[in-house]
Amino acid sequence: MRTVTPWKLLFCFLLGVHANAMAQSQMMLSNFTFKPGATQVGQVVVLPPTMSKAKVKLVGTSATTFTLGKDNTLKAKKAISEPWVDVVLAVEQGQSTIQDTFRIVKDEFITNRVIAHRGAWKNTGVTENSIGALQHAIRLGCAGSEFDVHMSSDSVLFVHHDHDVNGIHIEKTPAAELAKLKLPNGEYLPTLEAYLQAGLNQNKTKLILEIKPSAISKERGQALARKVVETVQKHNAQGWVDYISFDYAICRKVQELEPSAKVAYLNGEKAPAELAKDKLYGFDYNQSVLKKNPHWIEEAHQLGLTVNSWTVNSPEMMDWLLERKADFITTNEPELLLEKVKKVATK
Repeated sequence: MRTVTPWKLLFCFLLGVHANAMAQSQMMLSNFTFKPGATQVGQVVVLPPTMSKAKVKLVGTSATTFTLGKDNTLKAKKAISEPWVDVVLAVEQGQSTIQDTFRIVKDEFITNRVIAHRGAWKNTGVTENSIGALQHAIRLGCAGSEFDVHMSSDSVLFVHHDHDVNGIHIEKTPAAELAKLKLPNGEYLPTLEAYLQAGLNQNKTKLILEIKPSAISKERGQALARKVVETVQKHNAQGWVDYISFDYAICRKVQELEPSAKVAYLNGEKAPAELAKDKLYGFDYNQSVLKKNPHWIEEAHQLGLTVNSWTVNSPEMMDWLLERKADFITTNEPELLLEKVKKVATK
């Protein structure tokens, strides 16, 4: 996967974060992965900026595994063999100490460009956006598995594509009622927490989390974005999750809450230069948009952005995007695309 947003850009972005989100000191990482055999992880950032010189300390056994440089560069003392490891950090705030745990995952994520749209469901007999579809995408060896998230009337997050499940509107229904709903393959409607737990026991397939715009209000969309990021942080899943959304304000909210997050925009009307200006990870546009604007692919790459296209099921369009070196292709036919990628790799 293409590497973008170096940590120096992260600091520039953090200076623009709203002050009302910084009432209490908070630690963040500029990166949540480490390369196999490498020791450097990233930078520890303390918010608000007035606390940037606060002393950060490694806590407990973390101090035997990691070191912190004078500029809060986090490094492992030796190459880590485990697929992921937790690091516990603390910073003093007045008379109290703020402590947090972060999970650092070994970057062994697959780079074959294949994103299973709503998981691998079409050719496997499971239901789209189910945990079974995620598990099939992982077994197939896809680079990523895409899924959609909505919020119940009482602020619980569920994975489903449409705003309603058999006529039951997710945003207008309490979680207790939604939790009783069964999918065609027999699974219950999954919560985001259950979905994350199913995806965090491996480090090969990324979780491509689409935050659905609210059907009720823009304000509720912002609340959804906040709840999603908080849930990902709660489960220490930052190293596994990339974000996408059709709502640009939601993309920007995710960046504000987790500046190191990889966020791509879906709607298709913004040129690469505008996305680069706002420091997005890339674009994830419908194939028709890229057919009309093929020059955007090269422009995006020149600007350090990634290129994804959805939902590409025809062999001809897959070939067209592979020839132009699209970074990712989202498809309901991951098996077909995997075969094409293999053929390209052997040429």
